[in-house]
Amino acid sequence: MQLLYQTHSPYARKALVFAHEAGLADRIEVVHHETSPTLRNETVYAQNPLGKVPVLIRPGQTPIFDSDVICAYLDTLHDGAPLIPRDGEARWHVLQLQALAQGLADFGIKVRWETVRRPEALRYEALRTGYTQKLIESYDWLERELDTDTAVHVGHIAVATALSWLEFRELPDFRAGRPRLSAWLDAFERRESMRATPLSGETQD
Repeated sequence: MQLLYQTHSPYARKALVFAHEAGLADRIEVVHHETSPTLRNETVYAQNPLGKVPVLIRPGQTPIFDSDVICAYLDTLHDGAPLIPRDGEARWHVLQLQALAQGLADFGIKVRWETVRRPEALRYEALRTGYTQKLIESYDWLERELDTDTAVHVGHIAVATALSWLEFRELPDFRAGRPRLSAWLDAFERRESMRATPLSGETQD
């Protein structure tokens, strides 16, 4: 398999960290592609009409895109304990964490647009403030609700890669006043899957 990837994408990193945690990384060739809303990448568009990474290319099968779907697919390919619980309350908790992490990355990107990426004259402070509040509320929820003492699952992977990216981009701080969340992320970032997938690079427009 081949993973169309970007070294500074929290979504792509989530898929690759998942592959490492599932013991599948050695079956995937990682190919870096630069994409942005203002930079059309024809190779990526040929596999994903959204023009975004990650995309998982499977020999003889259709491509799979969106990190959530890629993770769900990869979870069917290994023999270990599932990283996405199959049923019960554990499943809904894990999927909810994954959804919250998706929101963290989404709103972090929006804050960047209103802080550094959009031309200064076009930035909308009230919108940036609103997006930032969503991040802060989510940080507080994670400080209370994140299950820090259970086996690794896709929710942990999604939250860790989102928070790591927010810190990488120097977006609103999640550490101040949240010792439990901070300690958990520090420990998670020492995992081999995270150390093997460092963030790097700048968005190319």
